[in-house]
Amino acid sequence: MDALNDLRRQRLEKLEKIKEMGINPYAYQFKRTHVAETIHYLVEEKNEIEFDVKIAGRVMALRKMGKASFAHLMDQTGRIQIYLKQDQVGEANYKLFKLIDIGDHIGISGTVFKTKTGEITILVRELTLLAKSLRPLPIVKEKVQDDENIIYDAFADKEMRYRQRYVDLVVNKDVKEVFVLRSKIISSMRRFLEDKGYLEVETPALQPLYGGAFARPFVTHHNALDVPFYLRIADELYLKRLIVGGFEGLFEIAKDFRNEGMDKDHNPEFTMMELYVAYEDYEFMMRLVEEMFHKIATDVMGSTSLPFSETEIQFKIPWKRYTYFEAIQKFTGMDLYQKDEKELQSAAKSLHVDVDEKSNKGAFLDAIFGDCVEPKLVQPTFITDYPIEISPLAKKHRTQEGITERFEGFIGGKEICNSFSELNDPIDQRERFENQAKLKDAGDEEAMNIDEDYIRSMEYGLPPTGGLGVGVDRLVMMMTNSPSIRDVILFPQMRPEKDSN
Repeated sequence: MDALNDLRRQRLEKLEKIKEMGINPYAYQFKRTHVAETIHYLVEEKNEIEFDVKIAGRVMALRKMGKASFAHLMDQTGRIQIYLKQDQVGEANYKLFKLIDIGDHIGISGTVFKTKTGEITILVRELTLLAKSLRPLPIVKEKVQDDENIIYDAFADKEMRYRQRYVDLVVNKDVKEVFVLRSKIISSMRRFLEDKGYLEVETPALQPLYGGAFARPFVTHHNALDVPFYLRIADELYLKRLIVGGFEGLFEIAKDFRNEGMDKDHNPEFTMMELYVAYEDYEFMMRLVEEMFHKIATDVMGSTSLPFSETEIQFKIPWKRYTYFEAIQKFTGMDLYQKDEKELQSAAKSLHVDVDEKSNKGAFLDAIFGDCVEPKLVQPTFITDYPIEISPLAKKHRTQEGITERFEGFIGGKEICNSFSELNDPIDQRERFENQAKLKDAGDEEAMNIDEDYIRSMEYGLPPTGGLGVGVDRLVMMMTNSPSIRDVILFPQMRPEKDSN
């Protein structure tokens, strides 16, 4: 910390010297004519040379000499070398350059040429300081060994990288590429749904009653109304109100919030895409998911075979399918269909699944599935026909007792999407809400509330509807081969710093 403070003090001294020269170290604007990528393209592809440019960027390397110096500038598109000679830029500008540090933003005007070694370079005529950096960047260093670039002394501290994402993006090129891909994945998903004729809408993030999933909410207080409000845990109930209102296909890509633990697969604030289509069911949604994921992989990644961890994920059509109880039997050897709580408790114990003995039937099944089945679903797989105890918003199966028309899609051993043939019987819905209320009264903090307004909307007539929710963060993880959800969220939640210096 002392070394950092010393470096910062040195930069503050340079800042004062720059001000004494009558120069504003924090400019208002700089009009560019080119970016680094365009210059490289014009030289390498169009064979153009000795053309004038105005370019701005962050200084990422410096080689200061007597009356001639080199530097590397980086903008969003890439890096380019610049060359300064005192007799070209003038004594005052060259004196300013001597006070420049790595991390500073500068703008330059000059002429593009190639050095004797063939490196594309800009001979600088004018130099403008745009922003003086007061903290040194943890510059990543490289060396060539056995014809390979070996990176050392990298900015590798995970916690610091997540806390200081702005630094992480500057010094780790691969990080920025992940977030460029994230944007393209979401854009491809949006275009796919819009091309199907579905309307994108917005629903409240702040709600008087939360619902649509099993989760603990974040609670706040609405001062004007003097009542508690909640950050949404899902978009579902509001979107289905809109289906009642006459929209026949709509979706929302939105932030949801769940007051739960954090790990490599969970962040309290996350992005979901939810879609609802009138007159369709979960079979329709399975076909749509296959088509959509295939399209996104092809659009963004250029392939349906993508590396993930130590394997290749194949986004090909069709996906594997198992019913919920088929999957449990396949991976545990146990047939748990229509077993009671005592039998499920015994099964969990024999499988070494840690479950509270006071758990209900749905909790036992969910724990067994999560421990024994989910991690083994590496290639894209649909698990269908979930038990009614863990599916309070899905329609009862049209042929099987105690089962609902629900599927979840799994990739890389993790749930990636969830879908129902939506429950549209208001009497059945009230009964299930009442069962959830009993669980909540018994201490289940994730059980759902009774939403009287939603039931009222259903009584006006909710048509048969297929619903789908896709975890956008997890999809990005899979498609960018990122091991943690924090790697695909620009600013993941962190414990507050005790000392932010």
